[in-house]
Amino acid sequence: MEKFSPENIKIAVIGLGYVGLPLAIEFAKKYSVTGFDIKEDRISELLKGNDYTNEADIDQLNAVLNKGDGRGLQFTSSVDDLKACTIFIITVPTPVDHFKSPDLKSLLYASEIIGGVLKKGDIVIYESTVYPGCTEDDCVPVLEAYSGMKFNVDFFCGYSPERINPGDKIYTLTKIIKVTSGSTPAVADFIDLLYKSIITAGTYKAPSIKVAEASKAIENAQRDINISFVNELALIFDLIGIDTNDVLAAAATKWNFLKYKPGLVGGHCIGVDPYYLAHKAESLGYQPQVILSGRRVNDNMGVFVANKVVKLMIKKEHNIAGSRALILGITFKENCPDIRNSQVIDIYNELVQFGLSVDIYDPRANKTEVKDQFGIDLVEMNLSTASNRYDAIILAVAHTEFMSLDLAKLSNPKTVIFDTKGILDRSVVDGRL
Repeated sequence: MEKFSPENIKIAVIGLGYVGLPLAIEFAKKYSVTGFDIKEDRISELLKGNDYTNEADIDQLNAVLNKGDGRGLQFTSSVDDLKACTIFIITVPTPVDHFKSPDLKSLLYASEIIGGVLKKGDIVIYESTVYPGCTEDDCVPVLEAYSGMKFNVDFFCGYSPERINPGDKIYTLTKIIKVTSGSTPAVADFIDLLYKSIITAGTYKAPSIKVAEASKAIENAQRDINISFVNELALIFDLIGIDTNDVLAAAATKWNFLKYKPGLVGGHCIGVDPYYLAHKAESLGYQPQVILSGRRVNDNMGVFVANKVVKLMIKKEHNIAGSRALILGITFKENCPDIRNSQVIDIYNELVQFGLSVDIYDPRANKTEVKDQFGIDLVEMNLSTASNRYDAIILAVAHTEFMSLDLAKLSNPKTVIFDTKGILDRSVVDGRL
């Protein structure tokens, strides 16, 4: 491992999205870093000091760009610029397909690219969320095939699951404990020290790559299952005719009650990772019960919200077909532009099927991205002077911009207001989760 003394470390970060860009910036403060992305427009954007994810500190980004003195960050979409690197960190997306099965296309393509530039003694570290065994069983064979070298003889691997929380400006990259692992004890030690050099919260060295992979999968599956429980409670309490948040507030008076809230579960982790874990279990002949039942509940919450809104509109004697509805928010969570796996689209689609004319307003989301992914044109709106009148308004995402919203300017006397986040004044809402 002599070649990996600090002065010889040259890191390549593959994939410059929500995970890769903050990581590249942080490493570039101490090491020479090449940020690689196959999207040339993404490289151009970053070179101009712009970041659509809003995860990067732009001042820090500009400070490390082409810094020199053996440290700093350069961006590229040219594979040739990766040849001098010795450590390759892969942070590409790992979504699920339409059948809820793991989609490893980007991960395996990134492995092909790195396999083509690997040199003897190099280390490849995966951060993308996968199922236990994916690094060694799926990615390593690709690296071997494209490099012509042998794993753990000529090159080595590690896995350190990403823990980025989009939109969170408190628990940022360096303030979250980092799980690390390596394919040999020596490599595991080196990878742990590498991350420890930038993660102020510290690191946890897992005993194997599979353990590190599994830890990522279950931390999000656990949250998914807990949220599915309260979502199911919301469905039950709706039938009973009591407010879910009232019940949770009462139950939370016990010291050991875990106060999860009902809601839409989307994004790149909680709504995806359980399917990776279930896929691995099924491949071994075990049919997971709890994990998939939780997924079924959470995947149906958008449809439930839409149907509840329509029922409330009928009670107020609206003619459903042709009525106008406004959905506030399209991102998967508050105060971030990330629309990946957003369940808000399920509310939209269900309302459209009922015959409603539906607008979506989201000041955080990228309009082009929303149009490309969902085929929807976001509406423009000045919330201080808005005068459009809607028959139904659904608060789907708790963006800060919506907290001071004057709903009266958007409503008519019979408007149904539904609050999926439980944050609006109860005197103005007709229903909430």
